[in-house]
Amino acid sequence: MDKRYQVFVSSTYADLKEERQHVLQALMEMDCIPAGMELFPAADEEQWEFIKKVIDDCDYYLLIIGGRYGSTTSDGISYTEKEFDYAVDKGLKVVALLHGAPDNIPFGKSEQDPVLREKLLEFKDKVMNGRLVKFWKSAKELPGLVALSLTKTIKTYPAVGWVRASNVASENILSEINELRKLNSQQQEKILELEKKANNQPLIDGIADIDSNFTVHGGWEVHGSGYSPREYDFACTISWREMFALIAPYLIEHPSDTAVKLRLARLLKERETGSDSGSSISINDQEFKTITIQFKAYGLVKTVYTQTTKGGMALFWSLTPKGEQLMTESRVIRGGA
Repeated sequence: MDKRYQVFVSSTYADLKEERQHVLQALMEMDCIPAGMELFPAADEEQWEFIKKVIDDCDYYLLIIGGRYGSTTSDGISYTEKEFDYAVDKGLKVVALLHGAPDNIPFGKSEQDPVLREKLLEFKDKVMNGRLVKFWKSAKELPGLVALSLTKTIKTYPAVGWVRASNVASENILSEINELRKLNSQQQEKILELEKKANNQPLIDGIADIDSNFTVHGGWEVHGSGYSPREYDFACTISWREMFALIAPYLIEHPSDTAVKLRLARLLKERETGSDSGSSISINDQEFKTITIQFKAYGLVKTVYTQTTKGGMALFWSLTPKGEQLMTESRVIRGGA
């Protein structure tokens, strides 16, 4: 079928108008449907709900980073980073285009605020962590990079896309699909019943007490002008119960495995050092896998590698009923005696 893909284009706006025009033109020449800041150039909290709906309808997410971090939301992060986090949590495949010569960006298009410059560096590190990115130096390079990167992404990770109504499946096929959905729903209900029974039973004999301690090792970098990034290490010793209480509220929205690892690294670093500042904050990968297995063994979380609504595949975390109960017990504020 003649399928078209909708691509969300995310970037700061005022400093990258020319670059966005080149990207949008390239997408339209590829028969893609671009969506992005042009629909809502004056972003605010009220429009964030609308932005999320637009991202929900997109098949791919294309990010352009120049020399500015951008205007921030009430929680201190830019709308561009907020869009990126939401797209990743939704399982959208990301095409990231980063400026390859930030020192050559004109003064007027560079971030002047030192706090925002640090946030921009941290954002770049987050984007480059675990994915391939492309670098550009001029707006004219972007159409070629978009065509190469997006074509490869579509071929490797085909999404749902959009087709004309006249090309959709026949009524008989739709009826068969509906019956399969009913059968799948029934099977999911049976699985949930089995999981509920399993959550009432210890999963492993002799498992470490939930109040016993575990040490997690990690590190971070500090960037500064005139010298290479400085690397620092930390080791956080924490009980399984306390660690779960830290991360559990962030699992309510079913985040991806990568998002959980990044969030837990920042939380443990902040707990150990008293600050979550710095870039490339990470924890030991093998220790993170042990944490995943331990929480699953306690019956607190489950992870599912499944197809996203956009056709890709990703690993997602969620709380079990037992995990929700422990989270509430750990985080609820109780009244005085």
